[in-house]
Order: sequence, then structure tokens, then C-alpha cells
Amino acid sequence: MAQHREILTWEEVDSLIDHLIPQFKTEFDAIVIVTRGGIVPGGLLAEALDIKDVLTASVDFPSEARQREAKLLAWPQFIQFPEDAQLSERRLLVVDDVWGSGRTIKAVKNRVVAAGGFPLTCVLHYNPHRSLFGPAEPDYYAAITDAYIIYPWEVDRGSDKVLLDEPD
Repeated sequence: MAQHREILTWEEVDSLIDHLIPQFKTEFDAIVIVTRGGIVPGGLLAEALDIKDVLTASVDFPSEARQREAKLLAWPQFIQFPEDAQLSERRLLVVDDVWGSGRTIKAVKNRVVAAGGFPLTCVLHYNPHRSLFGPAEPDYYAAITDAYIIYPWEVDRGSDKVLLDEPD
């Protein structure tokens, strides 16, 4: 059975950001944006919360096909990550667009903890039905969903573009 899709507008993204902002009861020393999905919401939150220290983390998990071929467990590959000194003893907001399985943002959070940082996780959408981490959930999220979310920055752009109309 195909998962239903939900295509968001920029106004809906603004509403999600507006829903998140009052949830923050702490100040953050920096924000760690998980690329690529977290770039837009992370930038919006950095601006709204006046967080000037913006860091990025790029994580890759082998695709299922590569996992079968290599017969390996899905360990993350950190393509880009802040230095430990940028994380140690700091309160960090780790931002991604969606918590589906949760493995990407959890991998980033665990690496921040290993570096001595104090991370809290934040996503626009949380999908508890897909999460691989039982009762664990993001520290902050704007909405719960079971849909495949298509953000406005994913529509008709780049190699991952989503076509709104079926091709002729």
C-alpha cells in the first residue's frame, strides 16, 4: 500500500516554525543543521531564535541495495561534522526536517554527546509509526504525521524534484 503524500506550502512551513518557537525553554549556544533536509528549517530557526553559530552535519546511511551487496549493518558515514571543540560543553539544537526512522538525527545526537555537547533534537514533522527507536521521540516537533511530506523546497528542483503533475 502506497503511503499518502502531503505537499506543503511555504505558509504552512512558516506556521510550523511559529508552532515550534514557543516550545523552546532554553537558549542554545549553537545550532547543528542536518543536511540536506534540515537546511531550510534550521536556517529559519537560527534566524528566529537569533542563533549566530550555525554548524552543519552531513550523514549518509547505505541504501538497502548497498547493504545487501556489502552484507553490512547500516552504520552511518559522517561526511561532514563539526569538530569536537565546537560541540563540547555547549547547548546545541540539532535540526532536521523530519523524524521518519529517526536514525539520522539520532546518529548526529549521539556523536554530539560523544563530543561532550548537550544536544536537543528538533524536526518539523515526527512520524512515530516509522520510528526505529520505540518510545524515543524528538525533543521538539511541530507536527505528528504518517504521511510522506513534500516540502516546498523539494518541488520541481534538483535531482530529487517532486513532480506535482504526472508527466505526459
